[in-house]
Amino acid sequence: MLDRSTRYEHLEEPQKRGRATEAIVRAAFAVCDVPVLVPASDDEPYDLVAEVGGRFYRIQCKTAYRKTAGTVAFETASTRQRRERYDRRGDDGRAEYFAVYDPINDNRYLIPVADAASGTMEIRFRAPKNGQRDGINWAEEYLFDERLEDLHRP
Repeated sequence: MLDRSTRYEHLEEPQKRGRATEAIVRAAFAVCDVPVLVPASDDEPYDLVAEVGGRFYRIQCKTAYRKTAGTVAFETASTRQRRERYDRRGDDGRAEYFAVYDPINDNRYLIPVADAASGTMEIRFRAPKNGQRDGINWAEEYLFDERLEDLHRP
């Protein structure tokens, strides 16, 4: 039987991986009793809209991949033909959050677009061997459930 990570690798078309990630993210919101709206067209620069505490947040779903032994990464640019980029300030009007699924560790992350690196963002789930602590995007800071709790606060 294939493990989760291998199954994702067997989804050779990026669109298939993307649809699987979107389904996993929608399920994560559903388990937390958060309503999710899906755009009627694929032309939108976001994949979902989540209603949290009476506010609406546009979500761009991404699939993480192994970057190093202690990190996963995801692309902060769209794979659409227009190659849209998401402004790091988060004020470009495209999306407020990246919802990232990591099939390697079976983790879900909710990352503000304003926090995301330009191009590719690495998320570290294991301390580096050199002991560096500064300038690292730690996985525990972006875990889905904890970030969702933050959104529920006024």
